Parts: sequence; C-alpha cells; structure tokens
Amino acid sequence: METSIFRYVLKYSMRQQVILLLMAAISFPFLYMSLDIPKTIVNKAISGAQSGFPKNFFGFELEQIPYLMTLCAAFIVLVSINGAFKYFINIYRSILGERVMRRLRFQLIERVMRFPLHHFRNLSQGEIVALVTVETESLGGFFGDAFSLPAYQGGILLTLIGFMFVQDSTLGMAAIILYPVQGYVIPKLQRKVNALAKERVRTSRKLSERISEMTSGVSEIHAHDTAHYELADFSNRLGVIFNIRNELFRRKFFIKFLNNFLAQLTPFFFFSIGGYLVIDGDLTLGALVAVLAAYKDVSGPWKELLTYYQRMEDNKIKYEQIVNQFEPPGMFDEAHMELRKGPTEPIEGKLVASNLSLELSDGNKAVDGASFSLDTSEHVAIIGSGSGGRSELARMIARQVLPSGGKISVGSKNLTALPNAVIGRLFAYVDQESYIRSGSIMDALLYGLKHYPVDNGSTVADSEDHRKKAEESALSGNSLFDIDAEWVDFEAIGVKNHDELMDRAIEVMRVVDMEDEVFQIALQRIVNADDYPALAEGVLKARAVISEQLKNQGLTGLVEVFDKNLFNSNASVAKNILFGTPVDSTFDIEKMGENPHVLAVLEKVGLTDDFLRIGHSIAGLMVELFMGLAPDHEFFERFSFIDSDDLPDFQRIISQAAADGLKSLEARDQARLIDLPFKMIPARHHLDMIDGPMQKRILDARRVFFETLPEDMRSSIAFFDAETYNPASRIQDNILFGKIVGGKGESAARIGELLAEVIDELGLRKMILKIGLDFDVGIAGKRLSSAQRQKLSIARCLLKRPKLLIYNQAATSLDADSQAAVFNRIKMEMKGNGLIWVDDQNNFTNKFDHVLQVERGKVKETTKTGGVRQLSESETEPAPTGSELDEEAGVLAKIPFFAEMERSQLKLLAFTAERLEFEKNQFLFMQGDTAKVAYMILKGTVDILVDSVEGDRAVATAGKGELIGELALLCDVPRTASVRAGSHVTVLSISKDIFFKYIQENSTVSAGLTRLIAKRLEALMRKVLGTNGMYDERTGLPNRDLLKDRIKFLASANKRIECVSALILINIDDFHTLNEEFSDAQKNEFLIDVARRLKGCLREADTLAYLENSGFGIIANAPAGVPKVDTDIIKKRLAGAMSTPSMIGAKEINLENMVHFHSYPLDEKNLSLALDLL
Repeated sequence: METSIFRYVLKYSMRQQVILLLMAAISFPFLYMSLDIPKTIVNKAISGAQSGFPKNFFGFELEQIPYLMTLCAAFIVLVSINGAFKYFINIYRSILGERVMRRLRFQLIERVMRFPLHHFRNLSQGEIVALVTVETESLGGFFGDAFSLPAYQGGILLTLIGFMFVQDSTLGMAAIILYPVQGYVIPKLQRKVNALAKERVRTSRKLSERISEMTSGVSEIHAHDTAHYELADFSNRLGVIFNIRNELFRRKFFIKFLNNFLAQLTPFFFFSIGGYLVIDGDLTLGALVAVLAAYKDVSGPWKELLTYYQRMEDNKIKYEQIVNQFEPPGMFDEAHMELRKGPTEPIEGKLVASNLSLELSDGNKAVDGASFSLDTSEHVAIIGSGSGGRSELARMIARQVLPSGGKISVGSKNLTALPNAVIGRLFAYVDQESYIRSGSIMDALLYGLKHYPVDNGSTVADSEDHRKKAEESALSGNSLFDIDAEWVDFEAIGVKNHDELMDRAIEVMRVVDMEDEVFQIALQRIVNADDYPALAEGVLKARAVISEQLKNQGLTGLVEVFDKNLFNSNASVAKNILFGTPVDSTFDIEKMGENPHVLAVLEKVGLTDDFLRIGHSIAGLMVELFMGLAPDHEFFERFSFIDSDDLPDFQRIISQAAADGLKSLEARDQARLIDLPFKMIPARHHLDMIDGPMQKRILDARRVFFETLPEDMRSSIAFFDAETYNPASRIQDNILFGKIVGGKGESAARIGELLAEVIDELGLRKMILKIGLDFDVGIAGKRLSSAQRQKLSIARCLLKRPKLLIYNQAATSLDADSQAAVFNRIKMEMKGNGLIWVDDQNNFTNKFDHVLQVERGKVKETTKTGGVRQLSESETEPAPTGSELDEEAGVLAKIPFFAEMERSQLKLLAFTAERLEFEKNQFLFMQGDTAKVAYMILKGTVDILVDSVEGDRAVATAGKGELIGELALLCDVPRTASVRAGSHVTVLSISKDIFFKYIQENSTVSAGLTRLIAKRLEALMRKVLGTNGMYDERTGLPNRDLLKDRIKFLASANKRIECVSALILINIDDFHTLNEEFSDAQKNEFLIDVARRLKGCLREADTLAYLENSGFGIIANAPAGVPKVDTDIIKKRLAGAMSTPSMIGAKEINLENMVHFHSYPLDEKNLSLALDLL
C-alpha cells in the first residue's frame, strides 16, 4: 500500500480529482461576476437618475426600472449557477470519497486474510474491526477533499480578496491584514484546549476506574471504617477534574472572544476607512457595499481551510498508522490469493521437508531443523507434547504459517509458493479452533467448496440492479462476483445436483457421528408445511404409528399428549392457555402480558394478581442467577426468561416493588412481570409456582379465552388438533401430538429411539435431516456445542474430498471413545488419500504408515511400537536453547499437570515461579506444614518421608522433571509428607495464588486440569476397588460379585417404583478352546473387543459385567415410567454388534455363531433364579 495518503488518493482517483479541479476553476469567473453585479446595481441602476437612461444592455435599450430588474435577475441567475457548481462539487467529492474509502476497506480486509497467524495474537478482533470500520470513517471524508477542497475554497478566498483589491487596494489590505494573526495565534491556543480536553478524558477514566474499584471493595471500607478516607480521595479527584474544566472553559471562550473580536475589527476598518473614502469621493458607495458583501463570504472559506489543515494532519497520521498495522512481517504474498477457475491440477509425489524451521515472535524455535519425507497418499501420525512443536509443524504442512527457514515441497513444487487455489482445494486443515461462519449447518458444510461462482445465473447476471452493483464495485476496486450466485463446485466433489449433494452431506455427517445430532435438531425445529409439502402428510402418518406403538410398548406414560380438558405440565403456561401456538405477533409469548384480550381473560378468572406475584418471583430469581454473566453468555438464550439487556430494568422493577409494593409499579412494568409466567414450563423449571389449584384456574382461563376470542384473532393461533399438522409447533411435538414427560429417567432416550425407528420406516429421515441442516448456527456457531462445532469443521473438510487431510487435534471436546470412533471412520474415508493425524498420545500409532515424533522442535520418525529411528545425523538430541526460561518451560511441558498449556503459557508460568536450591538433607517442607507452593525438580533427587512410630520412613524418591506438592495448587490441605533433599537440588517454586489466577483467566487450562484430576480419581477408585476384587483386571468391567450386589439393589429399587428390570446372560461357546489355542495376551485382546462391542449397545443406566470363562452379564435397567424392560430390542442390538468377525492375531473368529443371549426378568418370582445362574 502507498505510505502517503496523498499518493494513495492520486493513485486511485487521479481522473476524478482533475475533474473536480476543473469544475472549481470554471466556477470562479461566475463567482466574480456575482460579486460585481451588486456594485453595478447600486451605482448605475439605483443611482441611475444622475446618469442617462435608457441604458444599453446587450443591444437592448432599458429604462431605469427594467434595467434594475434585469440586473437583479442576472444576480439571481449567477447565484443559482454558483449554487449548482457547489452542489455538483460537493456530491461528486462525497461519492469519490466513499468510493476510495470502500476501496481502502476492501484492501484492508483482503490484507487481514493474508496476515500470518501469529500476528492475530498481538492484534485483537476488536482492534481489527475498529481499524477497518471506525478509523477509516474520517478518512473517507478526507479522500474526496484531499485536493479539491483546498483548491476550491482557496480559489473562492482568492477571488473574494482579489475582488476587494480591485475595488480599492486599501480596503483589500484591511480585509487580509488580520489573517496572519488568526492563522498563527488561534491554532496555538486551540492546541492547548485540545490538550486540556484529552487530560479531562484521562482523568475521568481514572475516576471511573476508582469508582469501580470502590464498589468492588465496599465491604473492606465498612470493615475498616475508611469511608472518610475514600471520600477525601474522591473529593481530590473531582477537584482535579473541576480545575481542568475551569481552565478549559476559560481558554475555549477566550478563543471565541478573540475570533469574534477580530472578525468585527475588519468591518470597523471598512466603515471607518471606506466611509472616509466615499465621503472624500475616492470610492463609490456601490463599491463599498460590494466589498462589505464580499467580506461577509470570506469567513466561510477561511474557516474551511483552517479546518482542512487540522483534518489533513490528523488523517495523515491516521492513514500511516493503519498502513503500518496492515503490513505485518511474514504476511502472505498477494499472489497466494490469485483466482483460478476450473479443476485444479493434482499434486503428485512426496511431501519433503528439508531443514524446516519456524521461529516464534519471542525468538524461540517451535520447529528446528526438521527433515522428513512422506508420500501424500500415506497415513501419518505426528505425536509429541503440547509445546513441543507438533501443531506448528502441522500448520506449516497445511501452509497455515510460512516457515522461517528451510524448505517444504510437494513433488517438484515449493509448497510455500503455491496459491490458495491449490492448497485450499487439494489440502484440508482442521484443528480444535476452526471457525464456523454464521449461517446454516449446510452453509458451514459447503463453505469449503465456495472458491468462485460457477454459475451466475442469467436472471441475476442480466438484471439492472446487478449491473449497477457491478459497475460501482469496479469503480471502487471491489470484487465483481455476485454473492447470490451459485458458488458450490459440484464437480470438485463428484456430484451432479443438489440431491446428490445432500446425500454426500449426510454421508460426511455420519462419518463424524453428527447425523443423529442434526436429526434431533431438526425434530426441535418449527417448519411451515408449505416449504416442505410432503412433510405434513408424513408427520400425520408418523403420529398415527407412534400413538399405536406407545400403547403397544406401554410407553404412554412417557408422553403427555395435548388434551383440551387437561393441563400439560410439559408445555408452557402460554400454550396451555392458548391450547395452541401463536403464528404471528398478535399472541407473541414474549409480550403476552401486553395483549388486551389475554389481560381481560386473566382479570375475568382472577389470575392477574397471581401472575403479577409469580412474575415478580421469577424476575427476582433470574436477576439473582444471571446478573453476573457476560451479556453474550449462551445461558441467556438457553435458560433465562429475561434477555441480558433487560436485566437492569427488571432489577429496577424489583427494587421499586420491594420499596412500594407491586401495585405501585407503572402499567408497563406490571405488564413485563405478567409476561414472565407465560414462559414457564412447570415440569422443566421446577419452581413450584404452578400447583394443582393453579392448573385448574389456568384451564378455566383456557375455556374463557376460547369462548371470548374474537373471530378476527382466531387465525393468529394454530390450535392443537389431532387430525391436522400444526405449522407453528416443533416437528417432534407434531409427531407425538404432545410433549415428552420431563423428570423421568431416559424418557427422552426411549421416545427418541422410537421416533427414529418410525421415521426410518416411513422414509422421512432424509427430509428431516435436510431441515436439520437448514438450522442457523448463529454467529461463530455459538448455537452449537463445542463438540458439534468441531465435528462440523471435520465434516466440512471431508466433504470436499481432499487429497491430503491434516487433522490437528480437532476433536478435543469429544470423549476418548468418540474420538476413537471418529478416527476409524475418518481413516476409512481417507483411504487412498493422505492423512496427517496430530495427537498428543500414541493411541492409534500402530494404524499409521509412518509416525513422526516432535519434541522441543526436533522431529524424529518412530516405529509403530514407539521406538525412535534417526532420520539423519542432524536429528540428534536437541541442543540447549541457552535460556533457563526455555529449559524450565520444557520440563513443565512434560508434566501431565501442565500438559494442556501452550509453550507461551508455560513460559509465563515459569517466569512467575521462583528458582530455589537446597543442599543435601535440607527439608523442602515438613509433614503437617501449611501448603502454599508446589515444587518442580530441575536437578537432583528428593526423598519423600512420612511420620511413623519408628520415625521418618522413606516411601518414595523423586527426581528431575517430577512435580511434588501439587495438591497445594488446588486445595488448602496440610502437607501429607515431608520432602528432604537427597542431593543438591534445584527446584522451581510455583505459587498457588499466581497459578489460581492463571486458571481463572484460562478456561482451556482449567478444563485440562479438571480432566487430569478426574482421570486420577477414576484410576484411584479402580485401583482401590480392584484390590477388593470388585472389577476384572483385563476388561475393567464389574465382576460377578459386584453384579450380584447391583442386582439385589436394583430389585429393591424396582419394587418401590413398580417396574421390572432384566438380566441378560451372554454365553460364549467353546471358550475353553480359546484358552488352549491362544496366548493370554491374545485372549485378553479378544475379551476387550467383545466387551467394547457389547458396551456400545447399552445405555448409560445399564451395567455390563465380565463373568470369567462363562461370558458376560448385563443388567438392563427399566426406565422410570416403563413397567417392564423390552429385552428383545436389546438382544437384537447385541446380536447386530456380534455380526462381524473378531480378529485374534491372523485368525478370524466368527462371533455370530459362538455368542448366545438369555434373558431373565428381575421380579420377585425370578430373582433367586437369576442370582443362582450367576
């Protein structure tokens, strides 16, 4: 970009600036004539009696009055011409400024896309937004004024002064004599005023900070009786602001006084000197009048020029600052964004890295001298610690960041020189921070296919509106592509039309295990049947089948159907009164308390005061629960009855009601409280405000509402009717013709399974999935969970069928089992194409063609069993970095407690820690001491001792890289052991208060620590229970004894809630032959595989146990509200899981013929039999 704002303006608007200058020059003669005519009118037309009439005016003989009128008409014409020039110049200049500003903003946005990733760590989103929008706003006005305004206004000023000099040189000199004084004195005085204004702003901010600090510490003020001290502080601060403003007023109004005085001083010269000249006969009266009229217009252009000078200086600085911000080092070349249409030439050959390095902004190397060679069709794992450089290596392969040294190439082509049109179409990169653009799920999926408009469409391209937009875009240097055109590249992913595209989208959603989630999203959507004509018919068929199935399976207690005579506890109070759903704003649930008909109904049945009271209680609860959350917190949308913007208003209403009573509130405030009970769903919210008697009164309100509802309002409600589709209700509610009962265990899961089965049988799944894919994900995908956003990002990459997929820990929000399942499906999907899988564990390394291990920036290729194979002589042990901070961060990175932190975070933690040394036999801490710090050992060893009857007893030894006393960082407990230096020891002392503050400000670290502690607790519990013989060591499942205990407990619980669970025994035939034929390790592998398959078929409430050589046992728990569990469905799922063979070594084991299922109800009659069978 041009470094000078004037060069930038000339580069992109030279022709338009010349036009403006020409128009300004043409206007000056007309301006001069308009100034001269008043003199002629006074001297020749009005004083015409002293001259001869008629006068010759362009060949016409005119008497005095016609001559006067003609001159006046000429004056008006000239004034109009001057006004037309000014209008044209101002409009043209403004449009020019907007075009150049639009061009600048477009260029800035384009440059943001070329920023190196590390630059975004130094520049926040808010700063970028402000620079592109707010900071460029003033530049837009200056772009048009840059040359034309000083030329036009300066020309006007010179024309006016020149006219005055022509009339009389003395008056001309009097007109301009004070301008140098004003030009020098006023700006100097104004600069001081500006400085005072800035000082006032800074001081006011400090006052605001102090007030905020005071409100946070008000309890300390009361506790220490420091109120008068604080008030004295505020008095001093307010006094400083008063003095600043006092000085500001004095100087500001002095400038005004001086300006006014100097402005009136010139007319004084005109009247005194000019009057003298007129009396003396050296100047005509008309000339004096014309000079006075001309001087009246001089102040305008003079002020414009002064203002322009100030704006010019401000905008020059602002433009330079913007240019500097948008030219960071390491920015991608503009050629990378080159547009390429049509198929992309495939890349063949190996991906080769030679001495690859990446230097971070702090000077450390995340990757140092990496050299390796991979086939682009191979599946490769990159493993290592979080701060070791594995992610940075993956980003360089994906060309997300450019290497600072070395070379990386694909085939014969340098990867860093390839344009985005190649990388973005043949490669796919996904990590845990992938961004989801606002729009639908389908839009997010297709985002990776929108490279250029493949079809503008004749209607769009030929429209007048499109042509005008394209012309204006061309003049502003913007994109000429139409955003409303078809951008999806069907050919690139091997589909021909939208129907095939939908099939492919569903296919990739299945790969990432998101199909069922999209299905559930769709069931919760409200869809107009006009948009999906076949939907209404299908829903009504499903409704009939579901109703029959609920009766047959004894599940009617899990769905509360809509009944005109019954209150539905699982529907909102509003829907209970309407007995339907609103279709327009007439009965908007958010404003039910303002609807006259609803208010009349409440008054008639005596519910007004009750709703006001309940609304007041709900408002108090919402303020208490949500007042401390950020305004954009997702909980507001998911749980709150009140928007974040309205919370302060409700806080005011509650305070007023507490002081003066509910009846003292204004009608508007009472209506807002009455609104709230309508949103309540009694079964979900459990607020105990809608009891049995209240439900009966609401049913009375329903009856009165329907009876008194005006005819013209009936179309505003879609009433519940068992025979019709409700266009304002969710698809799920339409199918069930009711609501799933809340508060009953697994009711949603059981009904969900039944819904899915019926929808699949009727062939409605694809249509409903399409509706789910139309779901709006919100800004940055906020309406989806973090796990769903990560799945969607992976699916987006798979949809475009990349030749190489770089997966960089993209599913961290998923549990381990889900990650394993997604991994297997992704690996199958990428068969024949390249896959680079970045992980911090080596769980799947035996399934890759190659494994690269990255530690402290060094890359080594490992064998699948974890051994290290040297790549070259350069791949020796990493050299010391020369920095103690780097060394300490490297040691911290290897400790699981800190494994979730990035290297920059580890360095900050090490920086805030204290490095200590202890001599041999010196105690680091004693048992029973108050714990305040943890120690990380850098050098030497320590002995861990516990008190015993015989004295101190050594129970363990710790050495370099181990963390001791870490419980001190998380909880207030005394030391449980003593630690003594076994040799000269160097440690890093990590303070609890610093670490806690770090956790509070970093959700990623806190979440990682939570998972680590949970794993430790789980391992401890399994170890304790395992030593008591309650779990099987090979499978990790409960054993026979624990299963019996759970059966006895469950039978007692089922008796209370009147339902029957079941025991399912799984027998494995010829299991003894496996003992003879295979090794213990192979048998364990077989058992684990069978256990995994069985567990995948069960619900969370079910129990799977291993019964030694005889097989497995399952407790199928009956959900609440279901009298008897249906074991046939469960056995069907189990049999399906056993349908594929299991591999033990090279031998295939046919499970389908070996495994048999037997079920026994756990009722009083069969309980003893079931226990005996175990």
